[in-house]
Amino acid sequence: MNAGPWLPVPPHGYGGIENVIATLVPELRRLGVEIVLATVGDSELPAEERLAAYPSGRFEQLQRPYNQVCGVVPAHQHAVVRRLDRGDIDLIHDHVEAAGLTMLAGLGVDAPPGLHTLHWDLRKHPELYGTFNGGSRVRVNGVSADQLTHAPAALRAHAVGHVHLATPLADGADRRPPAEKGAYAVVLGRITPGKGQDLAVRLAHAAGFDLVLAGPVGPYQQPADLEAADPQNPDVRFWQEKVAPHVDGDRVRWVGTVAGADRDDLVAAAQATLFPLRWNEPGGTAVVESLALGTPVVGIARGCLPELVEHGRTGLITTDDEELGELVHAAGKIPEFECRAEAARRFTPAVMAEAYLSLYEKVRTAGHG
Repeated sequence: MNAGPWLPVPPHGYGGIENVIATLVPELRRLGVEIVLATVGDSELPAEERLAAYPSGRFEQLQRPYNQVCGVVPAHQHAVVRRLDRGDIDLIHDHVEAAGLTMLAGLGVDAPPGLHTLHWDLRKHPELYGTFNGGSRVRVNGVSADQLTHAPAALRAHAVGHVHLATPLADGADRRPPAEKGAYAVVLGRITPGKGQDLAVRLAHAAGFDLVLAGPVGPYQQPADLEAADPQNPDVRFWQEKVAPHVDGDRVRWVGTVAGADRDDLVAAAQATLFPLRWNEPGGTAVVESLALGTPVVGIARGCLPELVEHGRTGLITTDDEELGELVHAAGKIPEFECRAEAARRFTPAVMAEAYLSLYEKVRTAGHG
């Protein structure tokens, strides 16, 4: 299970892919799968074995100039390749963008079969995805059906399906007592143009609802961290130019990265979790977490949202940006129990693990065909 070199598993706060792996691995092990986890040294997720090229995550380097960071992923991937030399790995499940896919293809016909999970926008890297050929040994999967529709034909030819993301919060969600709701909406996630926080803060003032932003600005986790922020960081520029002018501490607040019980309490008490998407969200971890906590989703009907949210039952979605404000006010009519029941049925770790076991069998069969 190749988690990459950027963050520990589980992550300390924000970490989309790493949270997915932290959710999947325990359930796979419960089902009898033995896991060698390729990660960083300060990961704490139990596995049969862990390997790492770095003592801690390299996330703070992610947006530095290419010539400063171009060796980070190769060093990690090289550690993975060296571990394969022992010959005891049945399948490689890779989560490293672009470089993971090329590593799998370059290992040669005698290597174990590989499954590469696509967690991002598949319109990226057209020169790679548009020409990819992994033979019979390499397969890919999406994290939503919509995501795969945007893949070039060459990549889509290697797809074995999609698996929706899951959350441990969905376990027993239908038996959890209702939360006491506050009078605010929340936007979760890294503050970046694709997530649309600029639209959210503008709508909060225009439509008259209180809004809490929870998530980092680039590598900066808390408001105090921004005092020493790199002004060339694109997320910092987005924050300073498009979001911060509307954050008044009253109608709109930014609380930085919120994790664990604090994050769960914040979401569970919200009237709605708002997804003002400016891009086709591939997977939507925060969507399924919101439903598991009994908070309806309000958002733009892009990417995976129409697959995860049933309009009128577990949330309200629209194609009209300006309608979002009205929908936030209407979200209180969505029954909390419906959200939690849907999460317990569709988005538990057990459901995701069983789906991946099925994909593993497809990949192994193809790889040995």
